[in-house]
Amino acid sequence: MRLSRRGLILGGSAMLAGCASARATPIVTAQAVSAPVTAPVPTPAIAAASLTPPPLDPRGRVRKELMERAMTALDTHHRHIPLRDRMYLVDFEKFSGDERLYEVDLEGGQVTVLRTCHGRGSDPAHSGYAQRFSNTPDSNMSSVGAYATAGASWGSQQGPNVLLDGLEYSNDKARERAIIIHGADYADPDFLAREGKLGRSYGCFSVAHADLPALRERMGQGRLLFAWA
Repeated sequence: MRLSRRGLILGGSAMLAGCASARATPIVTAQAVSAPVTAPVPTPAIAAASLTPPPLDPRGRVRKELMERAMTALDTHHRHIPLRDRMYLVDFEKFSGDERLYEVDLEGGQVTVLRTCHGRGSDPAHSGYAQRFSNTPDSNMSSVGAYATAGASWGSQQGPNVLLDGLEYSNDKARERAIIIHGADYADPDFLAREGKLGRSYGCFSVAHADLPALRERMGQGRLLFAWA
């Protein structure tokens, strides 16, 4: 009996020691091993930067005053100019042989430059500089201000062209005066190379024949053309 009782006591002690060890050992679960993974959240600075549009005319090709006036006209005449992906500017302060017709990408900020003529009435001495402007029929002068492109057309005399609607008192007779954008021999590169300047129109924005097809397609209907000196 003593031996049996002693064995019972020893066995019980081992069982208690085993339970104590089990209670002291931490239980590791799958949830504890793998921490939840969350997607990185962009910081406000990065999010804001991604929404910032690129600067207009990063190379500074367009005269500052002309750009500012055009942007104001874009808002002033928004009812007539529904398309704001690009606009067209003409700087009549510049020499006719210089690139002074600008296509401004309002979404990407880039600027493409072309050449265009002014009216013979604006430059009677054919100096290459436009000096006077008028909205009067038969004046043969260029007109300044905001125009809305009115789409591609075809004329019996000038052929393919882009129609324009004048939006201001300084050019609202554009349709009556048939002021359009069309190709002309006197706006071609070989004329410029020979004469040192472009020829003169009757008030239209004449361009090189090679430039007209792409310009005619891209101008379309409902975009701004703004001319200033």
